[in-house]
Amino acid sequence: MDSDDDTRMSDAEPVSPLRNKGKAKAVDQDAATADDNLPWVEKYRPVTLDDVVSHQDITATINRFIEKNRLPHLLFYGPPGTGKTSTILAVARRIYGADYRKQILELNASDDRGIDVVREQIKQFAETRTLFAKGFKLIILDEADMMTQAAQAALRRVIEQYTKNVRFCIICNYVNKITPAIQSRCTRFRFSPLPIPEVEKRINTVVEGENVNITEDGKQALLKLSKGDMRRALNVLQACHAAYDIVGETEVYNCTGNPHPQDIEAIVNSMLSDEFTTSYQMILKMKTERGLALQDLISGAYEYVNTIELKPNARIYLLDLLATTEHRLSTGGNEKIQLTALLSAFKGAVELSAKSA
Repeated sequence: MDSDDDTRMSDAEPVSPLRNKGKAKAVDQDAATADDNLPWVEKYRPVTLDDVVSHQDITATINRFIEKNRLPHLLFYGPPGTGKTSTILAVARRIYGADYRKQILELNASDDRGIDVVREQIKQFAETRTLFAKGFKLIILDEADMMTQAAQAALRRVIEQYTKNVRFCIICNYVNKITPAIQSRCTRFRFSPLPIPEVEKRINTVVEGENVNITEDGKQALLKLSKGDMRRALNVLQACHAAYDIVGETEVYNCTGNPHPQDIEAIVNSMLSDEFTTSYQMILKMKTERGLALQDLISGAYEYVNTIELKPNARIYLLDLLATTEHRLSTGGNEKIQLTALLSAFKGAVELSAKSA
């Protein structure tokens, strides 16, 4: 038996260190490929608090909290794509280092977050202390405005009960949907839409990093459509880069499905000057050819109306009817009827301007 074992041992192929090196290189290549396949929103997500675009006052305050080891419960609110989740993940990295995922519980609106989750999952995480780790753990409740009132009522007691070893960060778009009892237990920070120059700086970084062939008017169109939402800007840029070799203004509008400013201009001018039937036929034809939605037409018309000269009473009349038409559309109004209502609003504004003249 012993001689057989020896023979087997001698026959076994020695493990080459070169083979291990090859494996390591393959793992590195896989990691690099996975990084390339990531959406740009994730690939260029800020890693540290210094990387977070704008909001220097918020990041400076949070930095001071961390330095003094006095981080309170946090409530971040504001429009989407302004850096709320990125900021709290950067805070987690700063406090816990590379292993931060073990110290945080992140729940999103896509997870079930009824009263049972608060009573079981959140409470269980809050009750257990991590072995050999000092300080507190972090619970991130993203899109908390989707939580039921019962879940929020249960949560306020949990926040109070486990403050010794847990900090909560509540993230939402609409702060008025969070109960006042929870708001009063947190330090509130509002994330306003990002300034366009700040969005442009990050876009320039991504354009250089990804070798995107974008024209100046394409970039301006992208910034205009982003409306201070970094996520939207990066997603549109990535989609345009995938679809077109050169990203210009027309490509950006085509890719997002938004009406081109020239089309809006033509439609509004037609509604102001052409006869009712002529204008109606022209808009219907353009809607069909370009695949435009009336909702987008109203938004575009509103922006264009602000740039043209109108008598004050005519402008007020027109804006009031634009708002009414948009509301009717959102509650399921018929598109064709609302289009004629939009046309009549412009005709009424023209008549009012003529009378006051």
